[in-house]
Amino acid sequence: MTQSVDRNALIVVDVQPTFCEGGALGVAGGNAVAERIAEFAAQHRDNYTLIATTQDWHIEPGDHFSQNPDFIDTWPPHGVAGTEEAELHPALADLDPDVSVKKGQYAAAYSGFEGTTGEGQSLADILHDAAITHVDVVGIAESHCVKATALDALELGLEVRVFTDLTVPVTEEQGEAARVELLNAGVGLAPSSHI
Repeated sequence: MTQSVDRNALIVVDVQPTFCEGGALGVAGGNAVAERIAEFAAQHRDNYTLIATTQDWHIEPGDHFSQNPDFIDTWPPHGVAGTEEAELHPALADLDPDVSVKKGQYAAAYSGFEGTTGEGQSLADILHDAAITHVDVVGIAESHCVKATALDALELGLEVRVFTDLTVPVTEEQGEAARVELLNAGVGLAPSSHI
């Protein structure tokens, strides 16, 4: 039995210039992923009740920022609130999301479920209120914020799938480790052609 189309959500995680080539924490392939996500969302908008975006929106995230980052728990400044790098990627200009969540203002925040809308609503509450049962997760980076968002969605009892061609890891090794962790947890991995 197929899922009712009115109960699906697409979560677009941190597709921001700060995480793409030329950005403060640029990931190889980020710009291309942004373009593919935009194309996918335009073609499949009717499959989703709700499209949500998440953004790193750091104001003063404490020791998440470091001048001597270890690139595990500490990072160079990135996704600084109010900067062009922290806005949604220009490729998503026509996305018109139903929900926009900003995260990490005053702490490290990897999962989109750690953020809120401008009205203070959490992503979990929004999905619950919309009776969402299934989420597809895409974005940057597969090994970090995409993974964390997918795992948190699973914790909420949602059916979760990550589209492997609509995300990119920080490194291939970290991507492989993330995919193993996601599969072991029960997250589905599939190319976006499997929608």
